[in-house]
Amino acid sequence: MASSALGSVYLIPCYLDEDHLEVIPAYVLEAAQQCQVFFVENERTSRRFLKKLWKEMIIDNYDWYTIHKAEQDVKDQFRQQLQRGKNIGILSEAGCPGVADPGQILIAVAQQMGAPVKPLVGPNSILLGLMASGLNGQQFQFHGYLPIDAAQRNKLLKELEQETIKSGSTQIFIETPYRNTALLDAILQHCRPETRLCIAVDITGTNESIQTRTLRDWQKNKPELHKRPAVFLLGS
Repeated sequence: MASSALGSVYLIPCYLDEDHLEVIPAYVLEAAQQCQVFFVENERTSRRFLKKLWKEMIIDNYDWYTIHKAEQDVKDQFRQQLQRGKNIGILSEAGCPGVADPGQILIAVAQQMGAPVKPLVGPNSILLGLMASGLNGQQFQFHGYLPIDAAQRNKLLKELEQETIKSGSTQIFIETPYRNTALLDAILQHCRPETRLCIAVDITGTNESIQTRTLRDWQKNKPELHKRPAVFLLGS
């Protein structure tokens, strides 16, 4: 049972493309205004984002902590602020806190303490890509980043393809933007031509593209993905 003395935790979504702030619902600003402390993945970009939402915000009136991988000292600071009754905002670098994001470790601390956790609606590239892919939205798995080692990555790609053939579930993964081209080449080389692949890039941005094709068709017309934020979805 939550103690009334504890602060609340607001999971504040961020834009995926900084030129498109309209994807952030109005109530996100209201939640941010309830916070006295912010735990963020990147302090510079989080400050800039909140300042865009709320021009009158005086940044130095708030306590700021960088999450990194939520090391023990960060968790201790988070716990102390909640115990002082402070409302805390958690911000991802892009998208929704707690999903493919180190903020989940702090959210787990809040849950253990019995503090109220309030998730707020905002853009999530994984779900937006899935929604627009035409692939199985009833059953899907998200795998985060695939291994950097080529042999391990290629082995896993074949396993993910086998899983989607066997169960029909959509297999979702991401890559660091500068390695997108290498990942796409590996998919085309190691998976079957009839396997379907959705490539979702620059989601919510001006150059957004979300297209699902067979690997045979992608092979004929490979997109330029270098340094573009992308989500990859494999389906049978």
